This record gives sequence, structure tokens and C-alpha cells, in this order.
Amino acid sequence: MRDLRVVRGGREVLHGITCDVPRGSVVGLLGPSGCGKTTLMRALVGVQIVKGGTVTVLGEPAGSPGLRRRVGYATQTPAVYADLTVAENLRYFGAVLGAPRTDVDRVIDEVGLGTSRDQVTATLSGGQLSRANLAVALLGTPEVLVLDEPTVGLDPVLRQELWELFRGLAEQGRTLVVSSHVMDEAGRTDRLLLMREGRILADGTPDGLRSRTGTSDLEQAFLHLIAEKAGSPT
Repeated sequence: MRDLRVVRGGREVLHGITCDVPRGSVVGLLGPSGCGKTTLMRALVGVQIVKGGTVTVLGEPAGSPGLRRRVGYATQTPAVYADLTVAENLRYFGAVLGAPRTDVDRVIDEVGLGTSRDQVTATLSGGQLSRANLAVALLGTPEVLVLDEPTVGLDPVLRQELWELFRGLAEQGRTLVVSSHVMDEAGRTDRLLLMREGRILADGTPDGLRSRTGTSDLEQAFLHLIAEKAGSPT
């Protein structure tokens, strides 16, 4: 991203974002609700109108037709059909993406929905619905996964399992951008982009941010950076 600016409703919500995401890494996009994380992710997958700047993904402009099967996107609000079962949803989206038929069973197992595969999506719990939404993004072999708060509403055990899955995908060479407003997830990433009010407050490794702020807790590090920014001359 280079000098990315986005205006929504007449208000600028991203103020000249510039950053790079290295391949084969898990990058956490952390910050409070309303700071611009979802807007940034929409720009990354090419579904957000931008006011200025550029976004390049795998060497192509974000949203290019050639990226459609190379980028997986799980929205914060589940985008599955309520009147289809979990397996039917995955078969449908798999066909659209040209993914192997065997992918349906694979992703169902990966997100822990084996006992719910034939359940109509409208009857799923909030956590199960989040998992079904994530399963769609895992279909095929996307090189980049953009996951907007994929662990919201999930119990601690499943959150742990999903972060282990994310790590395994990165070890296969895939790149993951995972947003969250839960600071205890920040330490699971290779690199953190801390956002506040449409700007990148800090960019670095979890250990690097702890060292920079002299704290052992990433939430305290975030608060320290906010206070540091507030005290800076304008």
C-alpha cells in the first residue's frame, strides 16, 4: 500500500496508509472498533473505492481479475446462504472458485464443523457461522488470505486451533492478514500493524513493540503508543 486514502460519507477514514506485507507471514491488523481495519482490508481485496494511493497484491493492482482465485477473503459479517447447509454452501462456492471437490471435506475439518456439515446455515450458532464463513475463504489454494476478525465469538479452544491453522498455512508459503481488536491475539503474529483513527500507529514485530515501549504486555504497549502520539508535537 502506498499513500492509501479512503473517503466514506464525506469523511476521510484512511489517511495515507503506507505499508508492506511480506509473503509467507501472519500479519495482525490490530486496533479498536472503528479505526479503519475493515476499510483497509476491503481496499486490499479490491472492493473498496479509494480516494488516492495504490494497493498492489502479488504484483497486480488490488481487485484485478487475475487475483480472484489467488486471494481468499472472509468478511466480518458471514457471507453464506442461510437456506443451504454448510456442505451445500461450500460445494457452491467451491464450484464458483474451481476448487477441487475434496476441498469441501478438507475445509470442514480444518474449521471444526464436521458434526454440522449437513446443518442449515440459518440454524448455526454465531461461532459456527463464523467458522463456515472462514471455510469459504480456505477453499482452493489462495496465496493470500484476508480474514476480518475471524475469531470473534469463538471459544478459547477453537481460537487456539484456528491460530495453529493460520500458522500452518503461513508455513506453506501463504500470506495472512488477520484483523482483530483483541490484543491477546497480537502475540501470535509475525508482525503487527497497530491502527488508530485511520492511521498506522506502529508497525513491527510483537517483541519489537514490547521493547520499544518498555512493556511486557501488548495492550499496555498499544496504550503507551497512543499516549506517545498524543504527546507528540503536531
